[in-house]
Amino acid sequence: MNLLNDRKYTQSHEWLLDLGNGTYRIGLSDFAQHSLGDIVFIDLPKAGDAVTAESSLGDVESVKAVSEVLSPVSGKVSAVNEALASAPESINADPYGAWLIEVTGVFATAELMDADAYKAFCEHA
Repeated sequence: MNLLNDRKYTQSHEWLLDLGNGTYRIGLSDFAQHSLGDIVFIDLPKAGDAVTAESSLGDVESVKAVSEVLSPVSGKVSAVNEALASAPESINADPYGAWLIEVTGVFATAELMDADAYKAFCEHA
C-alpha cells in the first residue's frame, strides 16, 4: 500500500490534500482503489455544488461493486477532474494523481488521520 505523507486520510479511504489558499483536493487512497478493483465509472458532483463532511459526494463503480465516495470536508466544489469521465481507470493507475474534486470554503472536516495512523487503521481493517 502506497501512502503519501502530505495528505490526510479518512476511515472511508479518501485522501485530502491542502493546496493552500483555502483549497483542498480530494481523491481515493491506494487502499481504496486496490480494494475496489478495476474502476469502470465514476459519478462526481459539479463545480458549484456543496459537499458535506462524511456524506456522499458521488460514487465509483468497479468490476466488483458500486461504492459511495464520502467527502472528508464540508464546503463548495470549485473544480472537478473532468478527465475521469473518460478514463476512470486512471484512479487505479495513480490514485494520488487522479484526484476527484477540489473544495473551497471549507467549514467542517471529518475525522482525519495522518499517513502513519491511516496505515495502522488499514492494517486492522
